[in-house]
Amino acid sequence: MQNNIFGTTVRDPQAMVTERARFMSRVYAWMAMGLLTTGLIAFFIGTNENLAISIARSRGLFWVLVLAQFGSVIFLTAAINKISSFTATMLYGLYAALTGVTFSTLFLIYTHESIFQVFGLTSFAFAGLSAFGYFTKKDLGPVGSFCIMGLWGIIGLSLLSLFFPSLMGGQMSVVVSIIGLIVFSGLTAYDTQKIKDAYVDSSNGSQAVEKAAIFGALVLYLDFVNLFLYLLRFMGDSRRK
Repeated sequence: MQNNIFGTTVRDPQAMVTERARFMSRVYAWMAMGLLTTGLIAFFIGTNENLAISIARSRGLFWVLVLAQFGSVIFLTAAINKISSFTATMLYGLYAALTGVTFSTLFLIYTHESIFQVFGLTSFAFAGLSAFGYFTKKDLGPVGSFCIMGLWGIIGLSLLSLFFPSLMGGQMSVVVSIIGLIVFSGLTAYDTQKIKDAYVDSSNGSQAVEKAAIFGALVLYLDFVNLFLYLLRFMGDSRRK
């Protein structure tokens, strides 16, 4: 028997395969529900141009939304082992909904057609990367470590650009976008493997299973939306052309 990150144990190899497949199906289902929530809200607000402009121009409201996003995802990540599955579900849904509100402003920047096209491309890319992470026998730990370092580099550069805007100008913006694509492509495969290997044995109770599935869905949801944003930078058609 073997312990996982949630303090549960796995049984014989065949049961392990069955439980893992069942668990991952729940992870992907919750992830899809989060993306659907984000997409519907973003589309509803984004296609109502006056409403989207109002949100974009209200800097106070926009920053409240952003801070609420960060707050909900940080709290969910930090307290996943202490809160109930219901609370975890509500926080995940709240984060997905808030992301939909902020993403509605993308419809003011890019054409609707290019947003839908990039979303479709992201879906195919994510499916392939996640499938690789799920089925590969190779340990993707080194890939994950490298990508996490790259992610911290992007975060650091983004914070510096708040004080020195020229850092993200010109070719540097393209370089950062390329790095971002590489980082989140690697993280998609790595996170999938990590979530699969840390699945929760259903014999330990539905609460543990549900919370682990929601947390896994959140991780993959974040990988997906970041892939989408970086691809949109490359392929999105600006409405200002």
